Amino acid sequence: MTRHAILLAAVSGLALTSAAGAYAQTTETSQVEEVVVTGVRKSLRDALAVKQGSDKVVEAISAKDIGILPDVTIAESIARLPGVNATRDRGNDSQAVVRGLGARLVLGTINNREVASSEPDRNVRWEIYPSEVVSGVQVYKSQSADLIAGGVAATINIDTIAPLDYRGPAFVLRAGPVFYDGGKDIPNYGTTGYRGSGSFVHKLNDDLAVVLGVTAQRQKNGYGSFTGWGYNDSNARPPAGASDYSSDLNRDGKVDYTPWGAQMSASRIDQKRTGISGGLQFKPTDRFELKADALYSKIKITEVQDQTVWGANNWGNWNRGDGTNTGWNDADYHAAGASFTLINNAVVAGRLPFSSVQTVLAKYSEDKDLFAGGLNGKWTGDQWTVTADASYSKAKRKNTWKAVRFEAWPAWTTFDWRAGVTPTITTSDESIKLSQTADLAGSHDGPERLNDELKAAALDFARDFGGDSVFKSVQFGVRASDRTKDHTRFTFSPAATGATVPASLLSAYKLSDGANVPALLTGDIDKIAAVAYAAGAFDLKNASEDLGSRWAVNEKVYEGFGKLNFAGDGVGGSWVTGNVGARLVHTETSSDGMQQDAASAFKAVTIDNSYTDLLPSANAKLDFGDGKLIRLGVAKVIARPPLDELRASRTLANWSPWTGSAGNPKLKPFEAIQFDASAEYYFRPEALVAISYYYKAVDSYIGWKQTPATFNGQTYTVASPANGGSGHIQGAELTFQTPFFFLPGPLSKFGIYSNYAYVDSNLKEFSPVNNPLRMTGLAKNTATVDLWYSNAGFEARLGWKYHSPMTVIYGWNGSDLQTLQTEKTLDFSSSYQVNERIGVRFQVNNLTNQELRMYRDNDPNRIGRYDSYGRRFLVDVTLKF
Repeated sequence: MTRHAILLAAVSGLALTSAAGAYAQTTETSQVEEVVVTGVRKSLRDALAVKQGSDKVVEAISAKDIGILPDVTIAESIARLPGVNATRDRGNDSQAVVRGLGARLVLGTINNREVASSEPDRNVRWEIYPSEVVSGVQVYKSQSADLIAGGVAATINIDTIAPLDYRGPAFVLRAGPVFYDGGKDIPNYGTTGYRGSGSFVHKLNDDLAVVLGVTAQRQKNGYGSFTGWGYNDSNARPPAGASDYSSDLNRDGKVDYTPWGAQMSASRIDQKRTGISGGLQFKPTDRFELKADALYSKIKITEVQDQTVWGANNWGNWNRGDGTNTGWNDADYHAAGASFTLINNAVVAGRLPFSSVQTVLAKYSEDKDLFAGGLNGKWTGDQWTVTADASYSKAKRKNTWKAVRFEAWPAWTTFDWRAGVTPTITTSDESIKLSQTADLAGSHDGPERLNDELKAAALDFARDFGGDSVFKSVQFGVRASDRTKDHTRFTFSPAATGATVPASLLSAYKLSDGANVPALLTGDIDKIAAVAYAAGAFDLKNASEDLGSRWAVNEKVYEGFGKLNFAGDGVGGSWVTGNVGARLVHTETSSDGMQQDAASAFKAVTIDNSYTDLLPSANAKLDFGDGKLIRLGVAKVIARPPLDELRASRTLANWSPWTGSAGNPKLKPFEAIQFDASAEYYFRPEALVAISYYYKAVDSYIGWKQTPATFNGQTYTVASPANGGSGHIQGAELTFQTPFFFLPGPLSKFGIYSNYAYVDSNLKEFSPVNNPLRMTGLAKNTATVDLWYSNAGFEARLGWKYHSPMTVIYGWNGSDLQTLQTEKTLDFSSSYQVNERIGVRFQVNNLTNQELRMYRDNDPNRIGRYDSYGRRFLVDVTLKF
């Protein structure tokens, strides 16, 4: 029996079992309508009401009181939900990982609309959405035919404020300083920023209301980051007959591998985010309602970087050979005074003579904008409901990186970054004491531009059957979207003069947290560039386009769905509600790009692709009364490939080892058949104990493979995304939350919110070939424990978050897979409502200064990244009137 047949049988069985009936289910929107909330404790209660009332397996956040969420970005709130993790970027929670599946398999929506993204793929960086504009969040873990296709892991939807439904104060103002201690040791850098917001909700009459919100935030979240550059077996091995880059260092008859080098960077970050949101709600009659909403968010990042590079590929002698002994680097590792430590045939510590130490002074800038808006009209008759929705979103990003390089040569350098050891590097002389020679080319990477534009329209119908029929209502509708994402990049490298950098232009400093490395050099980039390069070296007229980075992908999606809702008496005296339906999705893509042959010439190509998927689904909720529920769901789900991986471009390295990189316009979507089951007991207001289980049978995963290909007689090892990796993923989630009503006196004002998730899978990435990584995003164990207190206007929360190691994509290169080690973070927040109009809040994030550590090649001894972000302190005052 095929998987499609199994799914259809399961759908039919579920429908027959549950179809003792279903009360009239209108739309998910009506199910998740919420009442006015005040305070975090009431928000917990309303979030449970959303979860309890839904026919799907869903987690929710409720924050109808503007600005109540205790987080700087909505990502931090999402990450505390059961089975949800978030990866950190520059110290902030950013992209969401759900049920062991990475961000590529999470669909993000605003007001149930797909939105454009300034990321190369489809991923949503949730920190772009200020928590002040959010009235609620739903994380749909099971699927239904009326949900937009694309969430294999989950669909995360953000709701903005509907002004006619709002019952809070008309004006809400909030402002205060934000202090980051991660950059406290960086000279000429202030670490205090700010956060402010204002909102206005006004009802022009009983039928018409508007909402307007503005936000502004400045983060000075500087930090130190140590990076390992990988090993000479990390990427594609050279083709047969080419030179190897390793040797038998300890003479045991086995090949040993050596590192390319390492880097330490201290970043002075100045990140500004401004946003404006608006909404209009018009309801002239009980039968007609019109909503319009728009959100604009702009982020501007300036990052000045002081970097030190050790090893510097072949020229630093961590990976260089003198040709006097066998092997590429054998002579250096056996030179007088040299030593090394091998673990798993890789050098993880050593002492090497005459090793290059490069200083890189750089400046990075990034501007990104997001606009997302839409218009929604709803007409309700005696039996029919018609809903029309049109939306438009556009995201843009422009980034530039320029760098000045110079180097010195101490007598020797040592390094040690094995597992369990703080990465450590020492040199015979501090760099500030050595002569610095400007003999290295500079870099100007950019301007790099990315644009993403998405237009969509949907028309839905619902008919209420009424009466005593088992089947209560039917929903059906269509949706069409047109999305185009394009990318260009320019670059150039100023030639070095070979001059000596005057010592008067340099100073040195050390960071007290993070990796243990020599003092970093710093100085004025422009003044040093005047010595290191010719006048006008960084003039943009010198830039040329990197043709291999030019690509565009257009994606048209046409969807139609039908959904039958049922209700009635079920087994064991339960009341059963649910639905059965299907969604048909047809996708057409057109990919443009520049392809390189063995020569340096590029040619433009266009490659088209199309595919159609039928996605049946069924859900049932068995309500046994007294807050006891069981949910069941089964569905086929898809997630379309990352847009950048659909690019038609290809680049080749015209030197040994002969490697290349390419997109794959013929990729098919991620596919899975999933089963969900959940048992829940709502035993008091704000109180829940629940256990859920899920199983996903994956037919088509997308990962990166290295494949030999021949161009003009030369064989290359080309890395590109490919379908494959069938297998399964399954897991269980436990949730327990309650106020301590059973304790006497003041102790009853305390409570707990906690969850634990376990994930298991036989799915693997495609690399490293000899020891593949676990699937991206899969952390076997995840836990959250929040202890809270609420009484007489004072509230406090101590939150602990844990996840075990998981594979992540760090940065914009989908092929750069690393393992993020276990993280345990502790946060604290408190607030006091002085009176009806004035409130104050204090918050500390990352109390224990949990460092981020990654490793490469599935080996904890091969350092990938070691960041120390420090703590974040926030104080603000809220005014309501």
